[in-house]
Order: sequence, then C-alpha cells, then structure tokens
Amino acid sequence: MKNSIIGDIGSNRRTMDCNYSFMTPPRSRSTPVHVSTDEFPVQQRLAKWREIYGRSIANVDIEPIGDEPFHASVTFQSLPGIGIVSGSRSPAHYHLTRQHLAGARDGFGISVLISGASTTRQLGREIVGRPGTAVVISGTDPSVSTMHRMGQFLTIVLPRPELAVLLRDLDSAYARQIPAENGALRLLLQYVNTLHAAGPLDAPPLAQAVASHIIDLAALALGAEDDVAHEAEGRGLAAARLQAIKTDIRKNLGDHELSATTLALRHGVSPRYVHKLFERDGTGFSEFVLARGSTARSKC
Repeated sequence: MKNSIIGDIGSNRRTMDCNYSFMTPPRSRSTPVHVSTDEFPVQQRLAKWREIYGRSIANVDIEPIGDEPFHASVTFQSLPGIGIVSGSRSPAHYHLTRQHLAGARDGFGISVLISGASTTRQLGREIVGRPGTAVVISGTDPSVSTMHRMGQFLTIVLPRPELAVLLRDLDSAYARQIPAENGALRLLLQYVNTLHAAGPLDAPPLAQAVASHIIDLAALALGAEDDVAHEAEGRGLAAARLQAIKTDIRKNLGDHELSATTLALRHGVSPRYVHKLFERDGTGFSEFVLARGSTARSKC
C-alpha cells in the first residue's frame, strides 16, 4: 500500500523525517511514499508542487514548459543507502544548482526514461534520452533534467563510495548514457519494478540484501570488470534473474507449456541454471510452480 504524504506536509513534519533530495538517499523507509498533484485543484498544482516537491523533498527549481495544466506524480522508496524515485511528469525543467547541492551526500543517480522525451545537461554535455536508456548523473555537479512531453521515469540514487570500490573509474561515467540494450540495466529495472510490486520490506536483513543486489546490478550496468563483475553476477544478477523468472511464472500459471526449458529460452539462460537459481533460494523449480498454482486455485 502506497502512503500519501501530501496532507501531512506542513502540519506534520514527522512524515518528512527522510530527506528525499535527489542526491541524498533517504534513511530507512521501505514503505513506498506517494506524492501527486492530483490531490490539488488544477490552478494550485504548480505552486503546491514547487513547495512540496521542489523545496521540501527534492530541493530543485521547477520551470514548466508550455501552457498545459501541470501534472506530476512520484513514488519514493528507500533501502539502506539507496533511494528509488519513480513516476510521471508533464513537460518541465528541473534545475539542480550549486546552492541546492550544498550539504548533499556523496551519491549519484541512474535515471531511466520509461516513456516520453527527455534531455539532461551536466558537465558541459547534453544527453538526449529515449525510452529504455539511462543517464548517470553526478551528485556533486549542477544539472538540468528536462521532460519535454508527458512521460514516465525511474531514478535510483546510489552511494558513490560503495560503487567506487567496484568500478575502476566511476567518475568517467557521469553525464553519460547507458543504452537500453544493456542487459544489466534491463534486469535492474525488472528487479526494482518487482520490489515496488512487493510492497514494504519490513525485515532489515531483507532490505539490506535487496540494496546489495541493486548495487551489484548497477555496477554491472556501469561496466564492472574481472573479479568484481564475477562476484556481482553471482549475487545481484542471480537475484534479479530469479525474481524475473518468478514473476514470469506467476503471470503464466495457466500456460500448459510452462517449464524450466521455456523459461530458460525467454530469459536467455540454460534450464540447468533455472533449477540452480531455485535450489540456491531453498526450494525447487517444480515445488515453486506447484505452490503458486495451489495458491491461485485457492483464490478462485
């Protein structure tokens, strides 16, 4: 269940105990928190969004484009050291200035365009987004992120020190694009989407494990090499593949041709690897499918 914090801001600052500034990963709040302009009259939406999102949450200046009614709807979720921001926005520029960055933590963002058209300006470069691509945004340099038409996005705020030890030159990735064809990026998106669908992670060890998996996948998407890549594949990549396969199973329980072989073909792995993923998770492939099938039938 997503929680709205719109009505609480101003009258109850306890809901803002986590600073969701783009470059400041929030403290431990695994329950998704939702903020939307739909809760306000059309004529008040821009002013309210500037006040609540621009000043109280993300610490950015917002400059709308065009004369259409302003719209934005954003969901936040945090894990240890990591912030996840997703939603939709109408056309606007989001300015992150030196003043905004004062006191920001040592982090950076991987921002994925899901739909629409976008550009990001930073470090003297302009990156043109297309759906499925991601841009790596430095957490210590000013930037302008622009949505040119209504679109959806997903941004993962990551701790620079943890990624820096996994990559030879993390700084060289800033203000660069990760192509949509990057396999680790695709798995990262699937993993985060599964996380959103699952809801809050109440157990701290589980939240920490998921955060570690996201860091591993981010390192692979950014080009981790050699032993680091091998270790990350064994942790984050395996976890993401398992979650993607489990989601596939849940969606296709009625398919009589559902098998480890058909799933392996769809996910680009071997049938033996599918079985190994489930064995590492403490169950078997067949047991998982049968259990999910029994659960589905009991709800009918």
